Amino acid sequence: MAYTHAVVSLGPRPVGSRPHIAAELLIESVIKQFKAELLNDYFTAKTPIGALQMRNIIARFRGTSGRAVVFTGHYDTKKMAGFWGANDGGSSTGLLLELLRVLSKQKHPDDIYIVWFDGEEAFQEWTAADSLYGSRHLEEKWAADGTLSHIKALINVDMIGDKDLDIAKEDNSSRTLTKLVWDTARELGYSKYFLDASGPVDDDHMPFVRVGVNAIDLIDFDYGPNNAYWHTSQDVMAHLGAHSFQVVGDVLMGVLKKLDAGRS
Repeated sequence: MAYTHAVVSLGPRPVGSRPHIAAELLIESVIKQFKAELLNDYFTAKTPIGALQMRNIIARFRGTSGRAVVFTGHYDTKKMAGFWGANDGGSSTGLLLELLRVLSKQKHPDDIYIVWFDGEEAFQEWTAADSLYGSRHLEEKWAADGTLSHIKALINVDMIGDKDLDIAKEDNSSRTLTKLVWDTARELGYSKYFLDASGPVDDDHMPFVRVGVNAIDLIDFDYGPNNAYWHTSQDVMAHLGAHSFQVVGDVLMGVLKKLDAGRS
């Protein structure tokens, strides 16, 4: 929650803005603070408003197994007047920073990647070409350099800070990984936050799902009454809850423990 507040206080963070650059510097500073390996993925994205420079920021803790577990989320916000993106962009950024802090104190058999995607949001209308710029680029890069073949699991988080947390099953996600997450939530006493309801969501996991990566999207797409806070000026810190971050963080760490033990 504190990391999210620090990010959101920088201001709205659409690609190329000063607050967006400030968010990159903040993420980079925390990666260095906790002595993770910093990997930058710079690229130029062709968007409806022209070519834009983007940057996926990657932290890596090395293991010895030759396999990898990847946690991802986006740090950009949609280009809209008055849109602070506390939940949509802010919560994923903050949770991954806290995950970085926790993982810096642990040893795991697999490489652990934490990825802050750039350019998740559309600049005009959401289409296959105008969305998911960062995740689409990293999937192509990792396919080319062989990283994809080493991924045991990829877990994307998005909009997980809502005070009224309810995460539905995402229909395109890996069924085995979904079961692992929901079983872990139940064992931790968090079943009421992980719903049996399901539906498809196009998000940063999809470029990886399409090429066969064991990937899942954890997203609460019910933000405010009838999702009324999504992509509005109501997406502010007052509508987030620290307990929601705790729930998701606890579940992710429980899932990682099972992945360490060879489950997937």
